[in-house]
Amino acid sequence: MSERVLVVEEPGRPVIREEKLGDPLPEGRIAVETIYSGLSAGTELAAVKGTTPFATSTWDAELGLFRPGESAGYPIERLGYMEVGRVVESRSAGFEVGTPVAMAYGHRTGYRADPLVDRIVPLPADLDPMLGVYVAHAGPICANGLLHAAADLYGEVRSLGDGVRGRRVVTIGAGMVGLLTSLFARHHGAASVVVVDPTPSRRQVAESLGLETLDPDAEDAALVLKTRWRHAAADHGADVVFQCRGRAEALALALRLLRPQGTVIDLAFYQGGADVVRLGEEFHHNGLSVRCAQIGRVPRGAAHAWDRDRLSGETIDLLRADGGAVREHLITDVVPFDEAPEYLCELADRRRQSVQTVFTF
Repeated sequence: MSERVLVVEEPGRPVIREEKLGDPLPEGRIAVETIYSGLSAGTELAAVKGTTPFATSTWDAELGLFRPGESAGYPIERLGYMEVGRVVESRSAGFEVGTPVAMAYGHRTGYRADPLVDRIVPLPADLDPMLGVYVAHAGPICANGLLHAAADLYGEVRSLGDGVRGRRVVTIGAGMVGLLTSLFARHHGAASVVVVDPTPSRRQVAESLGLETLDPDAEDAALVLKTRWRHAAADHGADVVFQCRGRAEALALALRLLRPQGTVIDLAFYQGGADVVRLGEEFHHNGLSVRCAQIGRVPRGAAHAWDRDRLSGETIDLLRADGGAVREHLITDVVPFDEAPEYLCELADRRRQSVQTVFTF
């Protein structure tokens, strides 16, 4: 028996290779056949282009440091974290054959999971299984942004909406993470949600989802929104900005959009650093904050109440409300798995554009 796996052999060279499996399935495990696998473009294209820091350095998880020059480099053998599969064999009492599940095991035709080690989220029968690509990991990434906004405002987080309900929200970036985060904010009662992105096709997707947009290349988004959103004298701007675009100029704009003592919740990754961010202007004079909402950590002290399973549950709740629009507008490309290597190269070389790609099996 074997499975087919998408790997990156070296920068610019993604390939599908075959991996042999042992037989039989070990006791306590389940075998999953992949149905759909979503592409996380920012993370995965960095691997294809060779710009990921893991290609040039080693992450020391104990010390929280990247150590230059010690990386194992390529091949990168696990790519992707948005998988939906169906249980085709089970030697575990907790999972029946035929159960659809969401997991994060990379782009591959199947996976043998250990329920005591792997996080497996059974999908409800009323959810379009293609939307399950968001349930295990991508949706929780976005929900974690809202958790950090709530923790920033109140300290203790009782509801996912605590940091956005009744507040004026801006999202920078209309990629998958930015759009899901915006939908979460709207779903949890934000007074206003405005998505800022320079790409017309991405703004069009946001508008199709019922979200207001601004083009930062056509007008000064900070001037527009600070004029519109007045809280008090000398107090104008967004209550919170979710920064979901991995460019330094986007972070600089996020700071300009905030009202005094506001916070940027940063969900982006800056492959080239953030050298153009200026800390001597709005950041200093308005007493602003930047808070990283990295999925590996929920806000300090909240882990006991807000584990990844709860965030997956919140994602399912959002998809039940907005899933039809997400399926119609956010998932822009559905591509057979066999075409994935060439497709990734086209995206990396900017010969194609996509907001959300789903590979089919």
